[in-house]
Amino acid sequence: MGKKHLSLIIVPHTKSGYRTISFSKRVIKSVKIGLITLLVMVLGVTADYVRIRVKGNRYKDLAAENAEQKAALVQYESTLGDLEKRVKAFDDYVKKLNLMAGIKSPDVLREVGIGPVEMPDGEQTLPSQLPQVGPGSLKGLQQKTEDIQKNLDTLVGFYQGQENRLASTPTIYPTVGLQTSSFGWRSDPFTRRQAFHYGLDIAAAHGNPVVSTADGVVIVVNTDKLLGRYVQVNHGLGITTVYGHMSAFKCRVGQRVKRGDVLGDVGQTGKALGPHVHYEVRVNGTAVNPYYYLLEE
Repeated sequence: MGKKHLSLIIVPHTKSGYRTISFSKRVIKSVKIGLITLLVMVLGVTADYVRIRVKGNRYKDLAAENAEQKAALVQYESTLGDLEKRVKAFDDYVKKLNLMAGIKSPDVLREVGIGPVEMPDGEQTLPSQLPQVGPGSLKGLQQKTEDIQKNLDTLVGFYQGQENRLASTPTIYPTVGLQTSSFGWRSDPFTRRQAFHYGLDIAAAHGNPVVSTADGVVIVVNTDKLLGRYVQVNHGLGITTVYGHMSAFKCRVGQRVKRGDVLGDVGQTGKALGPHVHYEVRVNGTAVNPYYYLLEE
């Protein structure tokens, strides 16, 4: 019997004879195995390539997501920092409201608390412990804002029916200008020695109006060598205010004034290096820091 083989007959278009190519079954089998092996290898390489491409794309996606998360974290930290500053400013504002309500004096005012309690002498006070807010502490900020909200609720209830107290509390600047000196120890501009300054100095244009910072009655319209032309207003509840160095008076003794009413004009009378207003707040005759009463910034 002849060997099993496969013949391939090639017939050209020309008139020449045809050609016959014969392959044995073994050769054909070997070619099949080779083709299958090659196909498997190509499929394996293709699968590896696809897998690498998928991993590469996934890595790019993860890198982009990581970059977005970093940017979001930076934005979150910045926002949290701004929120901490706002809560601190709001906290200071509420402290001033507590002071205006007479709940605490500026000497002992530290932290805003929650809910008034009765003191032995009948004065209202507030517990003074609030959680300290550390950097990045969102939970601490939330707790503090809740405590401030509770304190505000207490203040709202307190101020209802306290219109006279609020109207008689000095809460605005006496003129529009630049604060050049604050309450406390300073170098005297004339002697250069340390001296205590009992109010605020606010530099302003000559002739600017000087206004009453709360409702009250004018009790002094006078001139002396230190304050020059000055006015004193009694607001009741033991609170008086003083406005010095004015160039002209626009009020008289005994006149009732409202917050914002003009008392006089900015000047440079008395002991003054330039046009400004010397402004004092006195409680029961003792000068206190006017900053504790100012609600405008």
